[in-house]
Amino acid sequence: MSGIGSEMEPTFPKARPEVESLKAYSAPLEGRRGLLRLDFNENTIGPSPRVIEAIWAIPPDHFAIYPEYDGLREALIANLADRSNGRPGLAYPLQPQQIGLFNGVDAAIHAICHAYGDRGETLLTTSPTFGYYTPCAQMQGMAIEAIPYERSDFAFPLEQVRAALASSPRILLICNPNNPTGTRLAPEPILELAAAAPRTLVVVDELYEAFTGDSVLPLADFDATANLVVLRSLAKTAGLAGLRMGFALGAASVIDRISRVTGPYDINSVAVTAAHAALSDQAYTDAYVAEVKRARGWLSAQLAAAGVRHHCAGGNYLLIWPERPVAEVDAELRAAGILVRSMAGKPWIDGSLRVSIGTREQMQQFWAAYSAL
Repeated sequence: MSGIGSEMEPTFPKARPEVESLKAYSAPLEGRRGLLRLDFNENTIGPSPRVIEAIWAIPPDHFAIYPEYDGLREALIANLADRSNGRPGLAYPLQPQQIGLFNGVDAAIHAICHAYGDRGETLLTTSPTFGYYTPCAQMQGMAIEAIPYERSDFAFPLEQVRAALASSPRILLICNPNNPTGTRLAPEPILELAAAAPRTLVVVDELYEAFTGDSVLPLADFDATANLVVLRSLAKTAGLAGLRMGFALGAASVIDRISRVTGPYDINSVAVTAAHAALSDQAYTDAYVAEVKRARGWLSAQLAAAGVRHHCAGGNYLLIWPERPVAEVDAELRAAGILVRSMAGKPWIDGSLRVSIGTREQMQQFWAAYSAL
């Protein structure tokens, strides 16, 4: 009898070395219903009534049919090109083949790393940023180079990133505005980085762009800058986080490669129906975004007047540093029916709470509970 105790070989097949050593990205997603959800930067009121009506109108037999995606890319193009209500529109026309459809932007990030990442290659990004970038790259055996944001205002480390691009990392991933610091970067420097590093795939995660307006899309010409990919979602603004609907926009050849490593029916029929309805009611989304921006300004003013250390730069969230241990405040807010996200252990922002911004009324509820603590 060979192998005893800790020296015993596992009785199940081993995964690839990259997976065996991987620490999976995880988030506390259970037990959140019925509470004020200020922990995952979601839409806090739900989608347009048109979305609900469209879902209820799906014929029963359609649930037995594989999803169809005809017209969804064109609907997104029309939505992005719309210049009403002060929206910037597009400087260059988009083609359907320049849009990839994904089961949420998480799936797009995974597919990008799967298609372009390789053992020994490098993912260049910033720190702290969205935690799912790292495991997606590590699954492919990639090395991670994460450049810290600068100073107490978390400025984007533009010169350091520009210098790091000289070694031609395989992928540069920029979250703009950045989650969780809210750091904003104007579109022109991003386009300059992409133009200066044609061998690097420059991926811009724009999930929170609507709350700041720093998108590269109004300036992007994917035919001229074929190494640029932009990620968008209907989760944070249109309220479809539970249905998982994400887009990748870029050169047709790049979108083709990214799409090759996904399944043929990764996006379900209900998500497709909801996406069409949400894109057709941009006025609803614009009104929600405007309300969040007003509530963000109101809460920031309350924090400043009370002398609470905080950082509010971009996105539908801000950071707060409680005077008491962050775990205690987090638990007591949950007991009061309010969920926030602890940033304990994250570089540069350890000891803070990330608080998502909802409506003015919801922020008043949060501030009443927080100030009481």
